[in-house]
Amino acid sequence: HGWFCILGCYLLMMYYTTVSGWMLSYFVKFATGTFTGMNADQVAGVFGDMLGNPGEMGFWMAVTVIVGFFICSRGLQNGLEKITKWMMAALLLLILVLAGHSLILPGAKEGLSFYLLPDFKRASEVGLGSVIMAAMNQSFFTLSLGIAAMEIFGSYMSEEHTLAGEAVRICGLDTLVALSAGLIIFPACFAYNVSPTQGVGLVFVTLPNMFNQMMGGRFWGALFFIFMTFAALSTVIAVFENILSFAMDLWGWSRKKAVLVNGIAIFVLSMPCVLGFNVWSGFQPLGAGSTIQDLEDFIISNNLLPLGSLVYLLFCVTRYGWGWDNFIKEADTGNGIKFPKWARPYLTYVLPLIVLLIFVMGYYDKFFR
Repeated sequence: HGWFCILGCYLLMMYYTTVSGWMLSYFVKFATGTFTGMNADQVAGVFGDMLGNPGEMGFWMAVTVIVGFFICSRGLQNGLEKITKWMMAALLLLILVLAGHSLILPGAKEGLSFYLLPDFKRASEVGLGSVIMAAMNQSFFTLSLGIAAMEIFGSYMSEEHTLAGEAVRICGLDTLVALSAGLIIFPACFAYNVSPTQGVGLVFVTLPNMFNQMMGGRFWGALFFIFMTFAALSTVIAVFENILSFAMDLWGWSRKKAVLVNGIAIFVLSMPCVLGFNVWSGFQPLGAGSTIQDLEDFIISNNLLPLGSLVYLLFCVTRYGWGWDNFIKEADTGNGIKFPKWARPYLTYVLPLIVLLIFVMGYYDKFFR
């Protein structure tokens, strides 16, 4: 499972350092007034120009890698953790403010209808099962399950609260942020005539348009993207720390050597994702219109996350791994919600089958539909 997780961590960072670089780049663009006076088409053009520029993409990816490993070399809990707590609270507040602003934009009603009202006809066109499976795959990704990221964060938890109680809070906050993000993005898409099917690019197209219409939008845009950069860095650094710990524990490397070797490795391995949007755009591994980043996302989301979760699940509940009694003892340590004992048959027999179904359906939807 350790080697499995390390492979997942490297693949996740090849994907995530690139996206984190985008956020850092957009912070600088807002701070320097790049978007001032632009219309919607020009804002979209900035994102397209960035993707088409391997030098710019590579530079910001490199900055992300250097900053991340530098912080890991200096320590986490006394630096990043204290800063991130305040930054994440501020980001959450700003998200709620932006959601409120988005709801008063012209066209917000159509955006809300698109976002919140079920459209079974549209779902049936791609298959209701596919929609459900895509949502379940997203749950693996957003909660960082399967490749040790959640385990890394969990290892820093105190024993004051039970794991079940913390899980409820984490899932609740994650869902609140996700819903709020949708309330920002989709009304703004309809207000500025931006297609709501652009995927990750929506953040870099619709939000700059919204900030351009706000009083002090340059300031709010810079603030939003620096907060987003810290949010991304918190994940990047957690996974970097897992990679470093693995190298130090398995091979006895010093932290300095682990930082140097892995920093170079992550930079080199992230370059295909950067070049996949420009120099290597002709390589479309998953069909027309796909990129190397899409391939990395497929390997992580459709393979490593569900399979890694399955391995970890079976390790916790069966006698061939940690075992149910040890799992319950650890999960119920502290104050809060206790893990339900009746869930043992479900976790042992039913949930593994569900995870396997998600894995199989991911391949079916990708290659056979």
